[in-house]
Amino acid sequence: MKKQKLGKSDIQVSAMTVGCWPFGGGEYWGEQSQKDVDSVVNAALDLGVNTFDTAEMYNNGESERSLGKALKGRRDEAVVISKIGPSNCHKVREHCVASLERLGMDYMDVYMLHWPINKLAVEHFTSDQSVIAAPPTVEEAYAQLNDLKKEGLIRSIGMSNFGRTQMEEVVQTGVQVDVNEMPYNIVSRAIEPEIAPYCMANDISIIGSMGLQQGLLAGIFKTVEDVPSHQAHSRHFSQERGMGTSRHYEAGAEKEIFEVVDALRQIAADLNIHIAQLAIAWILKKPFMASTLVGSRNINELKMNVEACSLEISDETEQLIDKISQPVLDILGANPDYYEHSSKSRIY
Repeated sequence: MKKQKLGKSDIQVSAMTVGCWPFGGGEYWGEQSQKDVDSVVNAALDLGVNTFDTAEMYNNGESERSLGKALKGRRDEAVVISKIGPSNCHKVREHCVASLERLGMDYMDVYMLHWPINKLAVEHFTSDQSVIAAPPTVEEAYAQLNDLKKEGLIRSIGMSNFGRTQMEEVVQTGVQVDVNEMPYNIVSRAIEPEIAPYCMANDISIIGSMGLQQGLLAGIFKTVEDVPSHQAHSRHFSQERGMGTSRHYEAGAEKEIFEVVDALRQIAADLNIHIAQLAIAWILKKPFMASTLVGSRNINELKMNVEACSLEISDETEQLIDKISQPVLDILGANPDYYEHSSKSRIY
């Protein structure tokens, strides 16, 4: 398993990061047994995957609890990432301590601000009008994160879903930020024009989230009608597809996306690999990607995903995939907030 240094820190992250959102079970992903979580986490460590991504909001803290249980006795082998919501950044230390208590740990490797601090983002995390009217500032949030680092409660500071302008605001605070976690996959390439070049120029690593676009790039769905409505609320799909869960009010790129998926199936078949492995290998070939976040709910999925991290696709295959997915990028554009209207983004 390849590993890469995270930003300016001394932390080495594996090419694959285990996405822990399903851990603990919840409404979005359904039930998840602790036995399966224990198996996946321990097998991941055995296979060289050391990085695990969770957040205080995932399943109302149950994801953190579940991950903590699974890492009992092997904490020192793992890089644990968690995140704080922007509405909670008046009290960063309080929320960090609460996350650590749920994890059963005395330090966190990476602590990220889950979304940038702006009115639209804050409204997704709280209905408290006093916080919405007077949200924390970037300076306030990152000063507190820096204090946590000095105190030894966290080893590294990160951000998640930050655009070019928002990253510049953080860099101007003078606080060392080592990583930006952003959506990135074959049909979600919005970070390429501006965000990835800025990160490379400023020694900020990128961990890509949604590596398989919630199963779409694993070939789970044959047609767009097969996608569950609660997983079809991004701008990839038409507004109607989300059946009340979508809020972007755009037409989507369904036809183009499933043309990409069909083409990927053929390319993967020609290479004698699974379509999910092709999707992961393509991500890791990009020079700006430190790691890709992939969910693995059982051992078979985990092993297949881990195998993909050692696959090296040719330049020609990479360029072919770039070409066939370009129409999706053209439609969805360089805005990585895939859940709001293009003109109403939380990321800029």
